[in-house]
Amino acid sequence: MQVISGKYKGKKLDGFKIDGTRPTMGRVKESLFAMLNPYLEGSVCLDLFAGSGSLGLEAISNGAGEVVLVDNNPIVVKSLKKNVQNINENIQIIKEDYASYLKKCQKKFNIIFLDPPYEANLINKAIEIIEKNNLLAKKGILVCEYEKEDIVCDYKLIKNKSYGSKNIKIFQND
Repeated sequence: MQVISGKYKGKKLDGFKIDGTRPTMGRVKESLFAMLNPYLEGSVCLDLFAGSGSLGLEAISNGAGEVVLVDNNPIVVKSLKKNVQNINENIQIIKEDYASYLKKCQKKFNIIFLDPPYEANLINKAIEIIEKNNLLAKKGILVCEYEKEDIVCDYKLIKNKSYGSKNIKIFQND
């Protein structure tokens, strides 16, 4: 797995074989970032269930100003640290449970990536906290990658795409 576009195109990423992680396929990531391109420049991004950090690092590679990578698995966090080596950008790695991070977060994000383990059904729980704490900036983008979860959200749906069993919904905070 690697960064597929932008400044760090071709950078190899570690961590996609760690138990509990599931990488976003290259073609899905390519399509997703083509959709997100108008929103990336200078944006503050949150990759909440970071795994390898693939989505957050793709964002920073394509012009995001800041990326926060959050995961509670210590093996994943070690892999994230390896993946951000030699990337001199504003990237923060946080080892914490998604809910506790969101509940105390004081930052507003322009883009939030929610790509938790599919079987955990955590997207709606995360969205509930994001909405309650007003963490998505005005006109901000919420990206949800999931398999079967029925997503409930107050934000406006702007894109709904399926890639086999993987689905992506993109919402915007109007």
